[in-house]
Amino acid sequence: MENLHIILTFAGYLIFMLLIGTHFYKKNESLSDYLIGDRQLNKWVAAMSAQASDMSGWLLLGLPGYAYLQGMEAVWIALGLGIGTYLNWKFVAKKLRRYTELAGDSITLPDYFSNRFNDHNKTLRVLSAVFILVFFLIYTASGFVAGAKLFESVFGLPYHSALLIGVVVIISYTALGGFMAVSWTDFFQGVIMFFAIITVPMLGIHAAGGFTEASHAWKSATPGFLDMFSHADGETLKTISVISLMAWGIGYFGQPHILTRFMAIRSPDEIKPARRIAMAWVVVSLTCAVLVGMAGRIYLTELLPDSDAEKIFMIMVDQLTHPIVGGILLAAVLAAIMSTADSQLLVTSSALTEDLYRVIIRPKASNKELVWVSRGTVIAVALLACLIALKPDSSVLGLVSYAWAGFGATFGPLVIVSLYWNRMTRNGAIAGIIGGGITVLVWKQLNGGLFDLYEIVPGFIISTLLIVVFSLIDKKPESGITDTFETARN
Repeated sequence: MENLHIILTFAGYLIFMLLIGTHFYKKNESLSDYLIGDRQLNKWVAAMSAQASDMSGWLLLGLPGYAYLQGMEAVWIALGLGIGTYLNWKFVAKKLRRYTELAGDSITLPDYFSNRFNDHNKTLRVLSAVFILVFFLIYTASGFVAGAKLFESVFGLPYHSALLIGVVVIISYTALGGFMAVSWTDFFQGVIMFFAIITVPMLGIHAAGGFTEASHAWKSATPGFLDMFSHADGETLKTISVISLMAWGIGYFGQPHILTRFMAIRSPDEIKPARRIAMAWVVVSLTCAVLVGMAGRIYLTELLPDSDAEKIFMIMVDQLTHPIVGGILLAAVLAAIMSTADSQLLVTSSALTEDLYRVIIRPKASNKELVWVSRGTVIAVALLACLIALKPDSSVLGLVSYAWAGFGATFGPLVIVSLYWNRMTRNGAIAGIIGGGITVLVWKQLNGGLFDLYEIVPGFIISTLLIVVFSLIDKKPESGITDTFETARN
């Protein structure tokens, strides 16, 4: 009977998502409609969909799992992400919205890079699309792993069967409705996630006897559980570890699925109120996500193994709530997973369709043909990501951190410098993309000493340096490029 309540809740939620996809199906008359919603997002949908697609399943699985094992150490990740979110909305969102419209009405990030630097031979565009494909396959796989763990935990399904169910659902409404369907589903998913992430830690702390009892229990849990500067076992946190945890924040500047929301907002004037909405959501959600893990540590009598720590949210929901309420709260996990995976699939699809298919294979393809090709690539990319996610012991946080670093280092410096420095050149952009992306891919394979530093840090630094050096030794940009820059700036 308990499973029946949860199944009905999940079924109702999924039907609602598919109805949204169906609603927007006939509204996609052009590739711009399908990939960027013809720049018609209002401030609420832009803010909530940006943050919901940002946080993904790791907000309810990965971060609580980390806090469950390490306690207050997890605050460094949350702090870095909160600061990064604010800086991205403050210094990138408005400028990117203006510039992408002025630079050939760009509808994808590679499209913007190509138009920004008048890249006539399309090298920059194709290179960007390739890196988007590589890192989004990893990122999307993290969402599929989270979905499989959800269905495995709740319904007792075999991991691979659970993985297949999640993939089919996400593909369905993403391929149908495109960007507007994804953004509106993300809006509702963000609301559900917000409700769930506040509710669960409060229930856990209440069950433990309230905040006073909880604080006593945390102090006796492990020596460093309540110390931000120590691991849970009491060992002092190294400077390199603090930098690595905080460095999650610089990843925001290069995440295509978040930057696309900035490009699609209805007006640059809506950026400021959208920023306030987004920050309120982020601060509360990150704080409560850490509390979920910490509350779980004192609520459960036996310590979970590391491999099961990411299930702490689901375990607490199962033990602390009525099945109907539990079904709604567990739907939030599905919402978190879907809100990111759908965005990632769409951005990857846009890179393959707009930046590879139309540029290299069919330059004169009709809008109708491009929309259908984009739908096909959604399915193809999802299947490839599914192959990566086949390992049952895959870590959601581990996969996310790799992809996050990849995008942050590959595109972050390029986005920032392109918006603020008129001397930047096409060759500088190409060098930055290659340097940042390859540094992350190589650094990830090394360990020990300096190589324990989160790969986004060296990748971001090297990409920035290459952009500056190659731009300065290159000839100055032509007047048309600098004129557009000045128009966007003013």
